[in-house]
Amino acid sequence: MTMTEQPAEPTEKGHTCCARHDDHAARSGTEEPESARERVNRRWNEILQETRVTQTGVQILFGFLLSVAFTPLFRELETLDRVIYVMTVVFGAAATGSLIAPVSIHRFLSGQRMKDEMVEAAGRLMVCGMVLLALTIGCTLLLILRFVVPGVLAEVLVGGVMLWFGLCWYVLPLRLRRRAARRAQREEA
Repeated sequence: MTMTEQPAEPTEKGHTCCARHDDHAARSGTEEPESARERVNRRWNEILQETRVTQTGVQILFGFLLSVAFTPLFRELETLDRVIYVMTVVFGAAATGSLIAPVSIHRFLSGQRMKDEMVEAAGRLMVCGMVLLALTIGCTLLLILRFVVPGVLAEVLVGGVMLWFGLCWYVLPLRLRRRAARRAQREEA
């Protein structure tokens, strides 16, 4: 294990969580079935890890956006740029709320034997938060590029970035999911 790798969290039976356990089982050919409780615990731990990654980015971006209104150049913004700024801040606030919500859900529902419901709700909020984060980043980029590049080039560049986000964050995962489902169907047949 290198210094950058972190040990996986143990599950109830002492197995490591997520991909490391799956990789070991696949290599050894002795894949053990995951119990429903182990699965929901693994999924919850994965959501919490994903939340940690996205929260930091959205909070830094949101803090930056809030500070922009207090700069001298903000007073010089045209009406359209002010509208873009307001939309950006609202998207950023909504993204922050969605991406932090799993923590609140966990705090309020911990010990209530509702982990399945917590995982489902948190997963949906994470997807919603990712959409809002993409919109926040896109609007931020639009606001900045409108000052830097001439004509409609700003809109074209932002459109390209948003397309890239859509491909990386949504199309690719859905394509991989469909491919895995087809492979599982072939293996069952």
